[in-house]
Amino acid sequence: MTEVEPAIVRPPEPVTISIVSARNLRGQKGDAVSVVIKAEFGEKVLGESPKIDSSADEPAEVNFNAILNCAYDDPHALDEIAYKPVVLTVIEVLPKEKRQKEEKTHLLGQCTVDLLPLVRGETKVSYTLLVNAVPGSPLESLPAECPQPEIDVNLSVQEPLLVDKHLKNGNLMKITMENLLSPPETWTLSGTQYHYAAALPIPVTEDKEAPIVFANGQLKPGSDKELPNKQKKWSKPGNAQGNAVYIPDSFVVSEPIEDEDGDLKGKEDREFRLIAETEKNRVSWTTERRCFLDSAATKHLQDEIAKNRLWPVEVMRLAQASGGKGKNQEEGGINFHGIAFVNLAPLLYPGVKKIRGAYKVWPYSDHILHEKTKRKGGISDEASKIAMNILQHNSTSPSPKKGAKEPEKKDVKKGTSQTVKSDTGSELDGQPPVNAEGQMYVEAKSFVLLEIELDRPLIPKRQPEELARKVAEYIPQRPQFPKRTDGAQRSVEDYHGQVASVANLILDEFRGTFGNEETSGELNSSEDMETKRQKLIYELNSSGKYFAFKEQLKHSVVKIVREKYLKTTNFDDRQELQTFLSELYVYLVDQMHLALGNTLDVGDQSPVPEPLTDSNQLKHFAKEAEVNENYELASKYYQERIAREKNNADNWYDYGTFNLHINDVTKAEECFKECISINQKHLHGLMMYGVVCSLLERKEEAETFFEAATNIDPKSIRAWTMLGLFYDSIGNDIGAEMAYMEANKLNHSAAVAAAKVAKTDTKEKTDLTPPGLDNEPSRDSEVLGDGGLSVPHIDIKSASTHDRTTLTSAKSSHRSIDRRGSSTKKSDKILSAANKPKAQEHTTGTLSISRPASQQKAASMMGTPQPLDDTIEDIPPREPTPLPTCSIYMQTIEWLLEAKAVPFAERALAHELLLPGNAHGGPSIDYQIALAQLNLQKRCFGEAEKCLKIALEMEQQNPDGWALMGHVKYLTGDTETARECFERTISFISDALEMHSIYLRLASIYLSEHKYQDAKNVFLMACRKSPSCVSWLGVGIACYRLNELLEAEDALSEANILNNSDAEVWGYLSLVCLKCGRQLEAEQTYKYALKLNLQDKDLLNEIYQVQQEVGFGNPQF
Repeated sequence: MTEVEPAIVRPPEPVTISIVSARNLRGQKGDAVSVVIKAEFGEKVLGESPKIDSSADEPAEVNFNAILNCAYDDPHALDEIAYKPVVLTVIEVLPKEKRQKEEKTHLLGQCTVDLLPLVRGETKVSYTLLVNAVPGSPLESLPAECPQPEIDVNLSVQEPLLVDKHLKNGNLMKITMENLLSPPETWTLSGTQYHYAAALPIPVTEDKEAPIVFANGQLKPGSDKELPNKQKKWSKPGNAQGNAVYIPDSFVVSEPIEDEDGDLKGKEDREFRLIAETEKNRVSWTTERRCFLDSAATKHLQDEIAKNRLWPVEVMRLAQASGGKGKNQEEGGINFHGIAFVNLAPLLYPGVKKIRGAYKVWPYSDHILHEKTKRKGGISDEASKIAMNILQHNSTSPSPKKGAKEPEKKDVKKGTSQTVKSDTGSELDGQPPVNAEGQMYVEAKSFVLLEIELDRPLIPKRQPEELARKVAEYIPQRPQFPKRTDGAQRSVEDYHGQVASVANLILDEFRGTFGNEETSGELNSSEDMETKRQKLIYELNSSGKYFAFKEQLKHSVVKIVREKYLKTTNFDDRQELQTFLSELYVYLVDQMHLALGNTLDVGDQSPVPEPLTDSNQLKHFAKEAEVNENYELASKYYQERIAREKNNADNWYDYGTFNLHINDVTKAEECFKECISINQKHLHGLMMYGVVCSLLERKEEAETFFEAATNIDPKSIRAWTMLGLFYDSIGNDIGAEMAYMEANKLNHSAAVAAAKVAKTDTKEKTDLTPPGLDNEPSRDSEVLGDGGLSVPHIDIKSASTHDRTTLTSAKSSHRSIDRRGSSTKKSDKILSAANKPKAQEHTTGTLSISRPASQQKAASMMGTPQPLDDTIEDIPPREPTPLPTCSIYMQTIEWLLEAKAVPFAERALAHELLLPGNAHGGPSIDYQIALAQLNLQKRCFGEAEKCLKIALEMEQQNPDGWALMGHVKYLTGDTETARECFERTISFISDALEMHSIYLRLASIYLSEHKYQDAKNVFLMACRKSPSCVSWLGVGIACYRLNELLEAEDALSEANILNNSDAEVWGYLSLVCLKCGRQLEAEQTYKYALKLNLQDKDLLNEIYQVQQEVGFGNPQF
């Protein structure tokens, strides 16, 4: 049995505090002074420098080093370094007088050294610190214009304090307790004085929390105004006093009330807050407490916030302890016990590191604490003991007299006024306790100002991407389209040209028929002219030229009817038709007379380029229309794909899945039948045709196609799983068991193949790694079966198998894997594996125990167990058998959800739920998200939301969960919550599976909220990754609303290229042309908008209004 080696603890790291020099010091007898500098950390004295002489001319060289060891076996060591300063005390040494045995000393000043940069990973830090005068020091009387006393200090460590992985992944939390404002009226500055404390729990390990206490609250009058930027105090300054209790260069930065995160930030609360901050008494802390959280504590904090957003902050008043024996009854008691609930949910938003706000104080009770935060009890007892301990150790003198006894410790008791309420005792169910003193907080509207800041956000945010300044930079180069100007004026001009052309042709015919007679010079009478006219008409009719001339004019007349009169449909009323024809006839005759003297040549039209959209783009457009529930447009795109490539089986398959989604099973069957008739080995087509046959109750036919799929691709996990699901539906338990067994065997084989590839890649990287940079091997392990083989977590994404869908797809990138340890002896593992029945070998992999000796060494290198041999003294350790990261059901569920096969997806989810890991540990996050997707397809929004809430509690950084939650809220009309979910999704570093619909819906919400610049940016992100007519239309609308007309025209033109039958695109193009003063294009685009039946009434009214403003754009004017 291999013994488990104990965890290696890093030896203590010495922190060197080097006091380099001091200058501008002043003693009781002038500028020449002899001093020593004492270094303290908390209650520990680190050392004292030799006596040095200092003068005003040059600084004193100290060159004294103090050592502070950071012990890594103490979990609180780094935390103490973060929040405790090193106090440097400058002590003047006076010359000995006669008959004096020892030298007299006098305190000059103090300064504090902040060790926080070392916790942040720095190895060398330099400070120039101001020496703060202590009461009675000669430094107090220094004029402001004189140079101030300073000390140069260097901090250094040999290695960074944070080296281990769990420390590097930790975080630093800074909690600033500012003030308690508008306290109860009974708190006065006269009479008995009290201590005021605040406390809140902070995670210190994976499963343990400790109270953080602010014990130095002081009751101040409202007349004592506070500075806008107050300097923060140390939470445990040790022996520091005077101005040395303040943290150097650390100030409270006030923010506008509307930017805060807490309560009382509405307009109606501002007057009350102003009065509370300027006129009423307040309890002031202005103290910062740093907390170092390792990776486990950070994860614990994140999980707790995800489960319950509210975090308790308890406020209390403590009676001052007296040193005499006659202690009053309330000494050390807890009074006015209140609680504030801080909403930490904003810290789970990507990139957020700080929250600050005013939080109301409520009467404390275990009942309200459990109701709000699900915590069983408060921390007041422990916090009060810590507070009294802090207050007792905060000495008024930095160097207490020798032999001074420490204050006697005593247990903190509840105050006599707290007997009515119950803080720690059991409460009656359903009967909240009465807290009379705490109720005064509510009556006074008390609130605390609190700030919590992290060094790194709990959830990292994606870096903002640079967007191009011009929309045209995102539009690809395209061939120039010929300009077509088919407005009303152009149609009339075209008619004039055709009239002139026909007139010239008729004149040529007349000259050809009567040319000789006309050249004689004789004048013709009216009768002769009528005879010639009738003869010419006869010649034109008999030769067919009259019909040809009429057809030549017909096209131009049709254009006038369409462009000028906007008539494109049949007339329902015959009288209306006759009226229109009469009006048209008069108009055409008038225009004919105007055109007889004009001659126009129409140039040849350039050929129109080939369509610029390929099959993949059309599929993308169809999916987009499907998400937007525009099924008619989606069907059109699918049909266009088929029209272009009728013999492409994938086109028929995609159209079939769409028809199955809209519940047109008959048409779906036709599509899948056409798919497999084109390609009889189309695996997905065969399975989906089997699904359709199963839905139509044609069981035998369905079985035939499911079995055909397994025959065509015997290595396909999905094919065997689908066969098993089908057998389940018809009650064939034996067939289902056989199919699942085969699928599991293939899944484990894929895991083994992936492990080989991963091992090869790791070996290649190791060969290239320089010496000394080896990483610590992973200790994560998993167990196979009950007796189990211990295996490490192996990523199988890089494996190559026969089935491209065998391994986890992109959807599995966020999966978490259940890891279980194994302490079984190696020999027991091998024997138990050898004794497993054959049925189990199909699911766990066959373990051979009878191989030739020549193969045993090679087998051990490949992870296959070797047989026990008594002759072998030292058996090399066997590599464990890898396990798949994804079950056969989850792999199939992903495809079924994409193919919209809802009944089979439900059946697969039921099997996934019954797996041993899910049965004992609960469903995984992938199961919850898949179930939410299924409910979303079924439009069961309530059930989908429940699943997503569970999933997001399990993993707050899952972009798919937030994206689906956004879709649920969007479809239910809660656009505000949907916007927050979508914004969070695009802020994550990793993308969700389907980002295009997120961009479109988020940008559409921005448009509805009139946030046009935000809408433009999000639409451009969609255009950059997956451009479509809808995304470019959105860019065009946003640019138009921002009055960026040139960019709007570019975007709308690109949208028109991708889909020239979108009426809304034509409508906005008409608006742009109207604004730019282009009459012909405005009329043309307006005509197409009407022809395509623009349904947006608001857009139509806007077009009418702009047309009236500019005086053109509607040919009917």
